[in-house]
Amino acid sequence: MVQPPHMTEPTTHAFEAEVEAVLRLVVHSLYSHPEVFLRELISNASDALDKRRFRAISEPELLPEGTPLRIRIEPDEKEGTLTIADDGIGMTKEELTKNLGTIAKSGTRELAEKLKAAQAQKGDVSLIGQFGVGFYSAFLVADRVDVISLAAGQREAWKWSSDGQSQFTIEPASRVEAGTSVVLHLKEDQRAMLTTWQLEELVRKYSDYVHFPIELRHRGEKEETAPTYKVVNQGAPLWQRNAADVTEEQWLELYRHLTHDHEKPLAFEPFKVEGTQEFRGVLYVPRVPPFDLFHPDTKGGLRLYVKHVFVLEEAEELLPRWMRFVRGVVDSEDLPLNVSREILQDSRITKTIKKQVQKRVLDMLGKLGADKPEDYAIFWRSFGAVLKEGLHFEPDTASKLGKLLRFETTNDAVALSSLDEVKSRMKEGQSAIYYLTGESKKALLGSPHLEALRKRGYEVLLLTDPVDPFAIEALREWDGKKIVNAAAADLDLGSATDEERASQKEADDRTKNLRDRIRIRLQEHVKEVRASSRLVGSAAVLVTPEGELPPHVRRLLARAQQPLPEEKRILDINPDHPAIKALATLLDEKPIHPDIERFIDDLYAQALLAEGNSLEDPGAFARRFTDLLATSIESARA
Repeated sequence: MVQPPHMTEPTTHAFEAEVEAVLRLVVHSLYSHPEVFLRELISNASDALDKRRFRAISEPELLPEGTPLRIRIEPDEKEGTLTIADDGIGMTKEELTKNLGTIAKSGTRELAEKLKAAQAQKGDVSLIGQFGVGFYSAFLVADRVDVISLAAGQREAWKWSSDGQSQFTIEPASRVEAGTSVVLHLKEDQRAMLTTWQLEELVRKYSDYVHFPIELRHRGEKEETAPTYKVVNQGAPLWQRNAADVTEEQWLELYRHLTHDHEKPLAFEPFKVEGTQEFRGVLYVPRVPPFDLFHPDTKGGLRLYVKHVFVLEEAEELLPRWMRFVRGVVDSEDLPLNVSREILQDSRITKTIKKQVQKRVLDMLGKLGADKPEDYAIFWRSFGAVLKEGLHFEPDTASKLGKLLRFETTNDAVALSSLDEVKSRMKEGQSAIYYLTGESKKALLGSPHLEALRKRGYEVLLLTDPVDPFAIEALREWDGKKIVNAAAADLDLGSATDEERASQKEADDRTKNLRDRIRIRLQEHVKEVRASSRLVGSAAVLVTPEGELPPHVRRLLARAQQPLPEEKRILDINPDHPAIKALATLLDEKPIHPDIERFIDDLYAQALLAEGNSLEDPGAFARRFTDLLATSIESARA
């Protein structure tokens, strides 16, 4: 037996403030079924066993030959305790303090806010496990919890103890082998949990997927009879079993174990690949995105096993980054057991697995979209922006990804549409599918760029994700129809009639002096001024020449303090707008009128505002606007 290093008084520590908040929410309102504590503690024990077996690959002394790897559940009705013990990696004194006294994650403020929201809804949520605090569910059934742990490779065991209020103690302890024992001192009203039949039922319900044996202690009929242990889970990994022998609920419990997400996934698919290479596993599409989905350090990836031995928690090499929302397991028979990140990156086997996983995810999403469009809409709202990254980073997937895309459009009758659906609604004579990018649907619906398209009854895709301008470039056409930016300078709405060409020449002639004057005044900002037929109700609009960045992309890059190339755009004016006609007449009659330059500046300012840009001198514009407002009010009174 490993003895404590020296007997000392327990040291007392205060919980981190966020832990106190979590404990209050967990104990009083978060879980509607207290029995889930067993699932959480068994899941933690399984992870500890995985970690010890993995570390032993490079440090064999941590797992001497013949060491059992198991989880034991030991009820003691006389003492009123329930112990969940494992032979896992164990914890040092410092790890006990850090892991059980703090929340070692960023975003703890967000966690507290989300937990409060969940409390208000009075329902179970997935957040406890997602933020790594499932251990605290022990206080659902216990008024005191002791954790006795000996880290593998260490000689000093330690005991952590708390009543779940505001503090915990750490003191030396004794433990025979490496691992951890969680001892729950059950509340009086929870002691029914100590019956072996109920514990066995809960293990089979929640933890049958665990691939280590879970042994439940049974006392003999007589008190002096030695207790016996019975394995109460199947033990073999679910993905290694015959698919017909695994229930949907078992697959869902495996998902909860892997992700700590208690929301039901939108879709899942077990798979098996045989041939020159053999691997199998299961893939899941979550329902709710994690809080750090777009954090630059977020890895994602699949849990990797080699010959049923856990190797990596997040093998991002098995998934393209634009599928980082996918969760699941891959178990390879061909990778070396001591596989490293470097081997994974360079391995032909890894590339084969990645290719197969990518294909199966795309097929699974396609099936979800066809069979359950409402669920697919949930997926798209959660992960569509991530999936679209694939168009930019892997343009050769455009034909497959294109079928999975969904869009908001100017058609108010539908919430989301596929490209096939938009194409089927194209008007006669419409030569292309049109899109417009911006920061919000509301802003886009008010854009002058839509005016000519709406006049013709054309439906336009409204793209508001930051990735859209980069992604859409990879999707230049769909089913024979070009995909065209409605804000492009060379927007082609079809062949012009003789009457339209004559009207355009007349507009060019009529506005020539004005356009020249505007170009001179705005020469630092625009390179061309045109009389345009693309406008209906607006006086002017800025358009983007081919190859230059859309305005809202420039704004995104500017906010990120990225260098921006100097670019001049094109200003289209509406020759039939009353303001343009009046300004052209004023210029012809009084070419040196002192207000002409100010009117031109205001015309340019309103074009900038219409597309969501800010002004260099908003105060000056506001003063000019209020002067105009005062004049209009006086005119109305006259």
